[in-house]
Amino acid sequence: MPGVLALVGGGEFRDGCSFDRTLLDALDGDAEVLVLPTAAAFEHPERTVATATDWFAGLGAKARGLDVLNRRDALDELNAQQVAAARFIYLTGGSPMHLRSVLKDTPTWDALVHAWQAGAVLAGSSAGAMVLTDPMVDPRGGAFTVGIGVVAPLAVVPHADAWSDDKLHRTQVLAPAATPVVGIPERTALLRGPDGSWTVEGVGEVRVWLAGEPADLSALPV
Repeated sequence: MPGVLALVGGGEFRDGCSFDRTLLDALDGDAEVLVLPTAAAFEHPERTVATATDWFAGLGAKARGLDVLNRRDALDELNAQQVAAARFIYLTGGSPMHLRSVLKDTPTWDALVHAWQAGAVLAGSSAGAMVLTDPMVDPRGGAFTVGIGVVAPLAVVPHADAWSDDKLHRTQVLAPAATPVVGIPERTALLRGPDGSWTVEGVGEVRVWLAGEPADLSALPV
């Protein structure tokens, strides 16, 4: 049975992200959070890891970074083994295109999927959330591209509270008819339980569209 999946709209590791406590509680006993700052490879990834470490320390948990920053890192079997052994994996925000190009068709991605399917908690924020779904929204214009997600069909618009109405409308119109589109604000998470049920936690409101029309969480894939 897969573990809990968290699709976060951005603004991770800060006040309001109450869902991180929920994710920790989903695990029996202490669990170290393995943070992959891959999407932030060109944006001081060490700062992202430091922020995550401080945040989870405040929740009574340990976190550490794993520098999977390029294809060479993602093809490294030692990195893949660390991901496979993790019980809580967190993909941070940054560039979804870079994150996808680094992880696609690599041992590290295969290890991530296997760990989640075996019960590990898997969280992705902003770019991380986008890559964990398929199809993936191209943030440059709101159209669609191929994702490598663990859930499909589903498309995520992170930072939805900051997207323009025109850009969001374009995404809704271009979405395949059977693909739900979810808009997730910052410091808000769309959570999928092991049984396939979906809930929302955090400071914002998640919106769902299907075939361009408003829908609810029941439209999301199990």
